[in-house]
Amino acid sequence: MRRREFITLLGAAAAPSLLWPLMARGQQAERVPRIGVLMGFAADQEGRSRLGAFLQALQQSGWTDGRNVRIDIRWGGPNADDIRKLAAELVELAPDVILTSSSVVTSAMLQATRTIPIVFTIVIDPVGAGYVDNLARPGGNATGFTIYEYSMSGKWLELLKAIAPGLTRVMVLRDPAVASGPGQFAAIQAVAASLGVELRPADTRDAGEIERAIGTFAQGANSGLIVTGSTGAAGHRDLIIALAARHRLPAIYNSRFWPAAGGLMSYGPDFLDQFRRAAGYVDRILKGEKPAGLPVQAPTKFELLINLKTAKALGLEVPATLLARVDEVIE
Repeated sequence: MRRREFITLLGAAAAPSLLWPLMARGQQAERVPRIGVLMGFAADQEGRSRLGAFLQALQQSGWTDGRNVRIDIRWGGPNADDIRKLAAELVELAPDVILTSSSVVTSAMLQATRTIPIVFTIVIDPVGAGYVDNLARPGGNATGFTIYEYSMSGKWLELLKAIAPGLTRVMVLRDPAVASGPGQFAAIQAVAASLGVELRPADTRDAGEIERAIGTFAQGANSGLIVTGSTGAAGHRDLIIALAARHRLPAIYNSRFWPAAGGLMSYGPDFLDQFRRAAGYVDRILKGEKPAGLPVQAPTKFELLINLKTAKALGLEVPATLLARVDEVIE
């Protein structure tokens, strides 16, 4: 073999070992960021709508799943144990940032990690729950979006009384796993006396407790129902709506998907808007900002919906003054 051919073969054989460290460094430099998502919903229409709003806004910020970011999605439900397991599973994947929905989901995620950045949505009282130090300077590894102040809970009773003036008894259905429950009840109680309404709180954890609580309470006359926001209530929404119809209870809920599914009425923030805005915070964290310095934001859009078909079935006539305030009527 000629000397020139020998040198060529030797160089070719050595090339992979010489190039490998350079290739490895290049691959490390091109690491794709990772986003974890833990939804408090099952993968139903409402849950997918919220996730879709987040993904669309994220794409508008330049992030596309499978191209320049990897998104790991987990769907929870009404069972708190399942949510805790999913939270631990996402933390094991070591994402760069995690999106959560609801207080129960956020609490589970913060139990699983105090280092990975978290952007939460649909949380009522992040300071009282210990998720952040204060709204302006969260201080830890979490920030995000609240859904309302406690005072807004009083509006549920005012609106319920407006559509059903004869109400004298109202049950407030709440999930004991949500730390904001007592605060919400106190805000409703603050307006109850002036409206001539007796309140009864009901802490329910599962379908059996929900059915027993509503069934027992509905035996009294002139009764109504307020369903506070929680992952548990949302997971059992078909049951709750069916029980309200069966016992002829005027009921008000915290989100549009309740009257869309047959509930009487709802008043609360635009949840899809929260998920769109959350994408902006995820984008900023992926670009180097820390959640400790990103202020917790309040909702900017609230909406009142009434299902006229359900109102008619309950024998209720919606006052013109209330109809004038409605953002959407469901026929």
